[in-house]
Amino acid sequence: MASFRPPALPDGVQFKLNSRLILFGVGALFVVIGLFSGIYQVPANSVAVLQRFGGYLKTVPPGLHFKLPWGIDTATLVEVQRQQKLEFGTATQGATNFYQYTEFEEQQQEKNMVTGDLNAILVEWEVQYHVEDPVAYTFHFREPLATLRDLAEAVMREVVGDRTVDEVLTIGRQEMEQKGLERLRTLVDGLNMGLRIDLIQLGNVNPPAMVKASFNEVNSAQQEKESAINQASGEYNRVVPKARGEAVQKVSAAEGYATKRINEAEGDASRFNALLAEYKKAPEVTKKRMYLETMSEILPTVPGKIILDENASSFLPLMNLRQPAPQETPVPAAR
Repeated sequence: MASFRPPALPDGVQFKLNSRLILFGVGALFVVIGLFSGIYQVPANSVAVLQRFGGYLKTVPPGLHFKLPWGIDTATLVEVQRQQKLEFGTATQGATNFYQYTEFEEQQQEKNMVTGDLNAILVEWEVQYHVEDPVAYTFHFREPLATLRDLAEAVMREVVGDRTVDEVLTIGRQEMEQKGLERLRTLVDGLNMGLRIDLIQLGNVNPPAMVKASFNEVNSAQQEKESAINQASGEYNRVVPKARGEAVQKVSAAEGYATKRINEAEGDASRFNALLAEYKKAPEVTKKRMYLETMSEILPTVPGKIILDENASSFLPLMNLRQPAPQETPVPAAR
C-alpha cells in the first residue's frame, strides 16, 4: 500500500514556518530560564535583602521565594542567626569567612604592639559579632567586615597603649577585654554598620622572643612577691583577729570582775550601815546576835570540838570520848 505524503509547501511559506517555530522555541526557553532563575532559597539562619534595580525593596525571611529575573531583582543573603568571629595575630584554618583571618605576614604585623611604657608585646585576640541590621549591613559600607577589622585593630592598639607591660601580661587582661568591647561597640553603633559586637577575647599575650626569658624571670619574681604577700596576709589574718579577740575577752573579764567587786563592796557597805543602824538602836542585842551568827559560821568548820560548862573543874575526864570502840573477839564455831 502506498504511504501518504503531505502536499509540499512553497519555499517561502516553509521558511516563514520554520522561523516562527524557532522564535517560539527560543522565547519559551527564555521564559523557562527566567522563571527558574527567579526562584531562590533563603537558609534558616539567614534573611535576604531584596533589591529592585539596586534599590532596597524588602527583607525576605527564610524559605523558598521568587524574584523578578534578568537582573531586575537581586537577593543578597545575610546570616543573622550565626555568631561569627575575626581573628587577629592567629588563624583557624578552614574558615568559610574570607575576613576571619589574614595572611601569615599580616598576622605578625597585627600582633606586634607597643605598651604605654614603651615595651614591645605580642598580643593575639579575637572579636565575636553577629549581624543585627541586615539592611544597614548591606548598604552602609562596601566592605563592612574589612572596616570592622580595621576598627578592632585600632581599638586594641589603643587599649594596649594605655597600659604598662606588666598590666598587659598579668592583671589587666579582663579590664582590657571590657574596655576594648565598650570602645568597639561605641564606634560600630556610631557608624551604623548593622553589626553587634558580642565579645572581645584575648588569646596569647607574650613578650618578643628575644626578651621572653627576661620577662619570665620578672613574672616569676612578681608571682613570688604576690605569694609572700598573700602568705603574710594570711598569717596576719590568723594572728591579729585572735589577739584582738583575746584582748576583748580579757577586757570584758576585767570589767566584769570590777563590776562584781564594786557590787560586793556596795553590798557589804549597805549591810554594815544596816547593822550600824540596828546597833545604835540596841547595842547589846545586836552585839549578841552578831556573836551568835559568827560562831554559827565558825564552829561547824572546827573538827573534834568539845564544849564545856564554865563550872567544870577539869576537862581531862572527857578526853577519852573520841577513843575508838574496842574490837569484838570472834567466838569460835561449835564443833
